[in-house]
Amino acid sequence: MAEAASLNILVVGGGIGGLSAAIALLRAGHAVTVIEKDPAWSVYGVGIIQQSNVVRAMDQLGVLDAFLDAACGFDAVEIYIPDGTRVARIPTPALVEGKPSNVGIGRRALQKVLADSARELGAHVRLGLTVVTLDQEEHGVHVRFSDGGEGDYDVVVGSDGVYSQTRLMVLPDAESPEFTGQSVWRYNFPRAEGLDALHVYNGPTGVGLVPMSADTMYMYATTPEPENPRYAVEGLAARMREKLAGTAPAIRELAQAITDDEGVVYRPLEGMMVHGPWHKGRVVLLGDAVHATTPHLGQGAGMAIEDAIVLGEELSAAAASGAAPEQAFEAYRTRRYERCRYIVEASLAICHGQIGKGPPVDNHKATAEMFAVVSQPI
Repeated sequence: MAEAASLNILVVGGGIGGLSAAIALLRAGHAVTVIEKDPAWSVYGVGIIQQSNVVRAMDQLGVLDAFLDAACGFDAVEIYIPDGTRVARIPTPALVEGKPSNVGIGRRALQKVLADSARELGAHVRLGLTVVTLDQEEHGVHVRFSDGGEGDYDVVVGSDGVYSQTRLMVLPDAESPEFTGQSVWRYNFPRAEGLDALHVYNGPTGVGLVPMSADTMYMYATTPEPENPRYAVEGLAARMREKLAGTAPAIRELAQAITDDEGVVYRPLEGMMVHGPWHKGRVVLLGDAVHATTPHLGQGAGMAIEDAIVLGEELSAAAASGAAPEQAFEAYRTRRYERCRYIVEASLAICHGQIGKGPPVDNHKATAEMFAVVSQPI
């Protein structure tokens, strides 16, 4: 095993949270191996919103310039009611001086920024690999992999998503994801002239338009799907157009350009909050593995990135003082729990309000409140 000051760490999952954890841990002087079950390391090709706290987090991770070079910055959110009338333009606070307060970025571009940084810092990345067993020992974890190999690690970080196998292995009685009754559709378009902010359209079908680069934007649309259907790829573009039939005129007009079945990304929305421990022994969880949120406040990835930074800080503090990693994991959860719980619950409230499972939520107020919360230090 590695000495206390420099840990040998396995990160399970090569997505946004896992790569952010790898970067934070590598910068703290630890040795990191990242495993990813997808041999192609593929990411679907639509965009993602990253708000002011993520811009700050990317600065903390040391990748801000590369991140902004791959993204499109903007400094406001506009709210529209179902008939297309704009009711608010909310300036969003910048948390890094001289930088945009929010960005839209392609998921593949974001993946490349994080993966390139992790590898440059020395991460050992292994694709097409999963964990078969985690055997806790007094001072570490013995891991058996799906290719028959084995390894010993001081710490294992489970960042393998809402259906985390790591969570099932170490916390089998923890909460599990629940379908919300709503799904999200995403599609890329040429960027509309004058689109200089996130445009959010309220209604039973919620719609957002997000600038992603100088010439591209993407649309997300949340729709009631009470039976949780699974749609075939063939005909998916027509289905998305149908789902937008009752939206604002500008959205209906834009929807006519949704013609590529393969370009539509459809995902049922599930939520989960683990209220108990986020670790067992030397295995700790982050991101969607412990707090999967719906996208209504645009903070799912942001919470995972912040988790990664805090976990790195607490592990380094524990190592410097000679404390066990378990103490770091408890401090990490203490710092993260309330913020992540707020995002999960506030996002779910918007979701339930849209589909009639709860009172309607004023998006203007909810968005302003969210920015106030996430602007606080992590």
